[in-house]
This record gives sequence, structure tokens and C-alpha cells, in this order.
Amino acid sequence: MDVSDRRPLPGLTYPEAYLHRLADELSLKFSGIFGLETVERYVLESYTSLLRGSTVRAHVAARTVRFATDRLTALAQAKGAIARDVPEVLFVCEQNAGRSQMAAVLTAHLSGGRVHVRSAGSMPSGEIHATVVEAMRELGLDLGEEFPKPLTDDVVQAADVVVTMGCGDACPVYPGKRYQDWELADPAGQSLDAVRGIREEIRAHVVVLLNSVGVEPQALPA
Repeated sequence: MDVSDRRPLPGLTYPEAYLHRLADELSLKFSGIFGLETVERYVLESYTSLLRGSTVRAHVAARTVRFATDRLTALAQAKGAIARDVPEVLFVCEQNAGRSQMAAVLTAHLSGGRVHVRSAGSMPSGEIHATVVEAMRELGLDLGEEFPKPLTDDVVQAADVVVTMGCGDACPVYPGKRYQDWELADPAGQSLDAVRGIREEIRAHVVVLLNSVGVEPQALPA
């Protein structure tokens, strides 16, 4: 059947035309792994959850593409339908606007791509804190394309290591996974100098984490 002939399943409606196109594209990308109904549900759930917390509606379209794709990938990894070639680490804080974002980008760069990272928030905010973006830019690391994402069950299932930072009991617990809790101050509302201190605490934690999974930390960009 031609993609253009496909229609949403009964009971599903698309508030935006691009969501229909996205569901069709992802159903082809994950063909043989998930049925169209699962893909459509993930697209709509991802859209509505991001829209709820977004402060700039124009960003929701591109973010829905990334969020829905990543969630479906995580679910496929958890099912064993997509191989996991490197350790998967999930960072969770409350807003996904500071600590978990810094930890994710530091881990990605310090690991040299030998660890795959995700981040999420138990109560995500609309945007990443401006002081966090600036503190990471000082290290040559760009958070411009990142955004807060709600914590979902699929990304927890796909993780080998789950690191929490002040999100309480919001994160579901699965057997066979390593859980760590890092006690860190919340950068929300703090000065740039204070955020720098939190950033360096996170960097030290990340180095220990990488060593624990057998990955030698690399140098950051100059």
C-alpha cells in the first residue's frame, strides 16, 4: 500500500497535519518491529506531552519528531529488536532543564560516543535554564538543540544505568539495571558561578561513571 493511502486508525485524530506524516514515516522506519497502531499512539502521546510543557509552540513539531523516534528506538532496544552496541545511560532530574541535561552532554562527549545517553524529567519545564546553557557553552558544549522531555517507561526499560538527581520516587525500578542517585544542588534560579560549581560536580561524577562501565574519559573540545 502506498504511504499516501494510509489513514489513521479508527478513534485517532491528528491535530496537526505533520503528525500524520510523521506517523507514516516512522511506521516505515520501524517496519517489522512495531505496527502502525503503536507508532501512531507514540506520536500522539509524544506530541501532547511536549505541547503541554512547551513555551514556544513553533518548536513542538521538530521536538516531536526527535522525541517519538527516540522513544520508539528505546522500546525496540528494550524488546531486543534493535541491538545495543554501547552502554545505555539515562539521567533523570525533576525539570530536565539543568542537572540531567548537563550530565547527558558531558557523558556523551567525555565517552567519545562509547556510551549512549538519554535524559528526562519527572516534571519537565518548558526550556533549559539559560545559565546551564551558558555554563556548558564555556566548555565548548552546545545545548542549543536539546529540550526538556518527560520521563517515560520505555527509556527506563532501555537503560543499563539509571542516574537520578532529585526526582524522588518518580522513576520506575526494573530488575537487572544499575541505579545511582547523585546528590546535587538544583541550578534553577542560581547564579552562573553557582551553576559552574554544579557542572564541575557533575563532571566528576561522570568520570567515575564512565570508569565503572569500562570507558576511559576523553578530553572535552578546546
